[in-house]
Amino acid sequence: MDIKRGVHCIVATPGRLKDLYDRGVINFSDYGHVVLDEFDRMLDMGFIHDIKEIMAMLPAEKQTLLFSATMSRDIERHVHSFLKEPVQVTIKSEPVGSRVAQEVIFFTTGVDKKQKLHDLLQKDKEGKYLIFTRTKREADRVSDDLSDLGASVDALHGDKSQNLRQRITNNFRTNKIRILIATDVAARGLDIPDVTHVINFDEPATREDYVHRIGRTARAGKAGTAYTFVRGGER
Repeated sequence: MDIKRGVHCIVATPGRLKDLYDRGVINFSDYGHVVLDEFDRMLDMGFIHDIKEIMAMLPAEKQTLLFSATMSRDIERHVHSFLKEPVQVTIKSEPVGSRVAQEVIFFTTGVDKKQKLHDLLQKDKEGKYLIFTRTKREADRVSDDLSDLGASVDALHGDKSQNLRQRITNNFRTNKIRILIATDVAARGLDIPDVTHVINFDEPATREDYVHRIGRTARAGKAGTAYTFVRGGER
């Protein structure tokens, strides 16, 4: 394995990194720098115990960089346990959704919801759509439904292999497919240019998820549109 022969940098999830250590592939004493990226999401996904074990096995003298889109009290507590006299750098951002036109689409039944999605996609046949679902099964179901209608579409979620996820992402980036159906976890960190529309086919679980989702459009100074499907009569 290349890691045993010596590498300058390892990029891995906490669980995989701990597994490599347990199998004797990695010697943490060789590394003096650690980067904790998207720390808030790692907490949400339950990685904190693995992270604590890894941090305890790294050298006492090391440089630690921690990146987080949010800074809750829980995150601040971990920051001060992992870092010594940390310097905080905050990137000032424009108001959330300042270039995103946000609309709500009300539906009554599953059939109505599906039809309204079809109608929406017909409005701009040249648009590039990122559609969010809550589950992997729903992502596949919506993808199959749109594919049956002749749309250039694919689904992205955790049940797909890394190679397949990379191929699907590249196809969306290079416009080989026009519509990508994704779960929140699979779409985390996606940086795809020219996404014109984000559709929350299933409502996001949290405000942070909503902000992350609509932030996939209106990038690099461009405008975008976000639609959120909500069950109920029009208000």
